[in-house]
Amino acid sequence: MWQQAWQAGNRQNLLQRLNNKPEHWDLIVAGGGITGAGIAREAARRGLKTLLLERQDFAWGTSSRSSKMVHGGLRYIAAGDVKTTMHSVQERERLMSEAPGLVDQMAYMMAHYQGKFPGPFVFNTLLRIYDFFAGRRYRQFHQKSAVEYLSPQINEDQLIGGTQFADAVTDDSRLVIRVLREAQKDGAEVINYVAVKCLKKDGDKVVGAVLQDTLSGDSFEVSADAVVNATGAWADELRSEVSAEKNIRPARGSHIVVPYWRLPVAQSYTAIHPDDQRPIFIFPWEGRTVVGTTDLDNNGIDNSEASMTRDELEYLLKVARFQFPKAELQESDIISSWAGVRPLVSSGALNPSKEKRDHSVWDDNGLVSVSGGKLTTFRLIALDVLNASKKYLKNWKNGEFSSQIFTHAAPLHNGFDTLPRYLQKRLSGHYGMDVDALLECAHSGELEVIPGARAIWAELRWAAANEAVVHLDDLLLRRTRLGLLVEQGGLIYEDKIRAICAEELGWTEQQWAEEKARYQAIWQKHYSVPA
Repeated sequence: MWQQAWQAGNRQNLLQRLNNKPEHWDLIVAGGGITGAGIAREAARRGLKTLLLERQDFAWGTSSRSSKMVHGGLRYIAAGDVKTTMHSVQERERLMSEAPGLVDQMAYMMAHYQGKFPGPFVFNTLLRIYDFFAGRRYRQFHQKSAVEYLSPQINEDQLIGGTQFADAVTDDSRLVIRVLREAQKDGAEVINYVAVKCLKKDGDKVVGAVLQDTLSGDSFEVSADAVVNATGAWADELRSEVSAEKNIRPARGSHIVVPYWRLPVAQSYTAIHPDDQRPIFIFPWEGRTVVGTTDLDNNGIDNSEASMTRDELEYLLKVARFQFPKAELQESDIISSWAGVRPLVSSGALNPSKEKRDHSVWDDNGLVSVSGGKLTTFRLIALDVLNASKKYLKNWKNGEFSSQIFTHAAPLHNGFDTLPRYLQKRLSGHYGMDVDALLECAHSGELEVIPGARAIWAELRWAAANEAVVHLDDLLLRRTRLGLLVEQGGLIYEDKIRAICAEELGWTEQQWAEEKARYQAIWQKHYSVPA
């Protein structure tokens, strides 16, 4: 049953099935980020026999390392790309409506300074269009005194006021997991740490793939009507087997995380960097404050994680100190960092910030590749990919299908409705159909919130037992976010985490020692403060 598909040990069962009983699939999806998850979700609901593969962990790449924002993209209006903004705003409203507690409205503030762009008139003109697409008014201008009251540490030099508007915030990797669970419910098979090693062809036609279990090295073949390449920033790699085109421009975006008490912001602030006039967000997330993002060419890409550089660190600290000088933020305040690589579709723009954020789809005789686009519009991207794939799909069914992404979580019962309302909302949003089962698996004391995070201890137990966790970084960096939110990558709670992994994953003391060493090496290199 799909409910148990990711339980500890079941990964091996699916691998044996793929290896020993070769099946024909309607669609193979390579890539377990938000784009691949959305495609699998839409394909499965249409009755297509769908297999999704991720060579690392789900959301390992860009989709766990975004800016956590589900937004319409105000700057696209300014650039004349009104269509992208309209679709993004409408999808933002859909996600807030369907997944409260996972995708939630967040207030944004643009402070206006004398003689600085953008002024209140220009900015509010853009917001009129933004609010029109949303079908409701979010924008509101605040005088200087009100802005200073809302944020006492803000830079007051030549401040004339601020415009407040709205977008949304999410936990991006939890969004991926919840979409994948919807795909599983409708029949998709979903597996991590399995790569598409190469494509199978009949002449020029792509007819399947050779897969490789990246843990054991074992390889096996599967056949399919079509293969979708949803590997994002890595899309040129698989597509190189059928096309000489190079379209992807990997761009790195880095962030730093600091304690909320060091930089308390009740909403997201759009700060204009004093060096290059780029907008940077300073926003609350999961009980901490995040500053980001940079936007730099990543100079190629390989199968390893991205890292923030020393220059990026100093760049982000500078804008935080400029916008909130009274906070006197220091490098020693930083809890963690993260860097993600955006899959921009290259147009030859001078720098990555000038590239368009819309997605592109390429059809290469049975391999349909997609890259670019926004987290917010993953459903629309999925529909475009399926539209390009349908001519290959023998079992394609025309007809009307629901546009609802998520099955609504049922109200909590079994006494769990006594939990604080904010926690009920958060758990229902993050876990959807699984929320009751999660709460029922909790041991004594595990309904308590983990200090320094917003998660409860039961979430670690649930994820370890039921969410395809293979490595410690899967658990601490993606299923939960302790690695980003808590000192030492969460290992200040080593005893509790080790006990949960022993009970739910069967890890011995030796396995724990190996996983801990692996995790610490990853965290120090990619998620700490660069030396």
